[in-house]
Formats: sequence, structure tokens, C-alpha cells
Amino acid sequence: MRKTSVDIVLPVLNEQRSLEKSARTLLEDLSARSTLDWTVSIVDNGSTDDSWRIARHLALTESNVRALRVGKRGRGGALKAAWSSSPADIMAYMDIDLSTDLGALGALLDPIAAGTADISIGSRLSTGSEVTRSVRREAISHLYNLIARVVLRYQVKDAQCGFKAVSRHVARTIVPLIEDDSWFFDTELLVLAWRSGLRINEVPVHWVEDDDSRVRVVSTALDDLRGIWRLARTSKRELTPSPAVSSSVTVLETAPANSTRCSDDEATTASLSEPP
Repeated sequence: MRKTSVDIVLPVLNEQRSLEKSARTLLEDLSARSTLDWTVSIVDNGSTDDSWRIARHLALTESNVRALRVGKRGRGGALKAAWSSSPADIMAYMDIDLSTDLGALGALLDPIAAGTADISIGSRLSTGSEVTRSVRREAISHLYNLIARVVLRYQVKDAQCGFKAVSRHVARTIVPLIEDDSWFFDTELLVLAWRSGLRINEVPVHWVEDDDSRVRVVSTALDDLRGIWRLARTSKRELTPSPAVSSSVTVLETAPANSTRCSDDEATTASLSEPP
């Protein structure tokens, strides 16, 4: 029987301290999931530290890892680049700090694999979730999601948890409509899916705040509020596909299965949508 293929994306921005450890933790977890044909895509979106070198090394030495580099910062842009270039049945992503316990990964992926959901998301605000974070971030999260639900008229509890999966159909039809390339990408994805009548599954998670997070909470919240205002004025009829993936995307393919290790100098890279 053919296994369900899953591509899990790790967006990275200046994460040299945690990248390799987190990636190997995820690889070990996925190796124990025999029902999946999995790939891990590490997407460096604008790092200025050693993150890209580490990502390249992992892609060259691990048969199920690929590395991509996007010249512009933004989680949304990183996900667009990875998902648009993936042939997987299910495409997912999680934060590199692994704030969400991997024990919820099966509950995230299984409904899409079974055909009972189109999008599956981790939710820190659902009954059964266990969340450890500052009072300030907890309050901002609750307030933001309340505003989003009231203004945009959808019922998703937690739009911004960095633990999501989509079907290939969603990646091909909904993701190209998303205008935002940053943190509001998640909310826009869910609103467009809701307006399209797609099935959204929310999974309670065990989530622990990362003290070294790159998220600037206040500025991100303000950007998200501007995104809510934009979407509130946009009807379904006005939606048009966003521009193609930027030409500044570099892909380093995975090493062949059972290949011998090679140095970074032996890497070959290819570009998507290279200019003439």
C-alpha cells in the first residue's frame, strides 16, 4: 500500500543555536512513524548567521531533508516557497523551537490523511491544551483571536499557533491567493479556507513558550490587525492569485538514500524561476 507523503517545513531565521538539535529531534520522531513517507524542508528566510550552512549540511547528509533559501524574511514567504515546490500529499510546518510537543503530530496529520479535513491546526486555546507562556503573550493571543473571529466572521479558535498542516489541494488552490508573506499568513490561510467552505480541524496541544523567540509580539500584533482590516474589506470575488515564488529562492535537494556523506563544497544548487 502506498504511504501518505508528508513534507514538514521548518522556517528558519537566525537559528544557528537550535536548528540542528531541533531538526534531529524531529527526524528521530518521524523515523518512528512507519506509515508516513516523509520529508523535512528547512527554509532559511533571510538569516545572517550560520543557519544556511547548517541547513545545507543536514540536506547533504540526511536522505529525507532538503534545504531552501529565500532571500526575503517572512514566515509566509518561506511556506509559500516550500509548499509550492513540494509534491507531497500533506504539507505541514512547525516552529523551529518545537514549542508544540511532537506528541500532537499524529492528531495533526491523520485527519487530512483520512480525508476528513482539508486543514489541521494546533490550537493553544482549545479545551485540553496545556500552555506555558507569559501573561502578556497569553492576553495578546486571546485578544487577537477574539478580534479576528468577530471581524472576519470565522470560528477558528487559534489562528497563529506555529503547527499546521494542509492538503495538497489547499496548497495548490488557497495558498496562491494569500497576499501576506509574514506572520499574518496563518490567519489569511484560515480565513480564505473558511470562506471557501473547507474543513478545518483544531488539535489541542502542549505548548511551551520559547524565551529566545524571534517574534516581536507588539509589532506583529499591529501588522496582524492591519491584515484583519484588509481581509475584512476583501470579498471572495476580489481574490486573485499572489505573484509566483520569488526568483531569489535556492533549493538544495536531499542526499540520495544511503548515500555517503559529502562536504558542503560538493553541493549543487538550483534556482526556482531564475530570471532570464
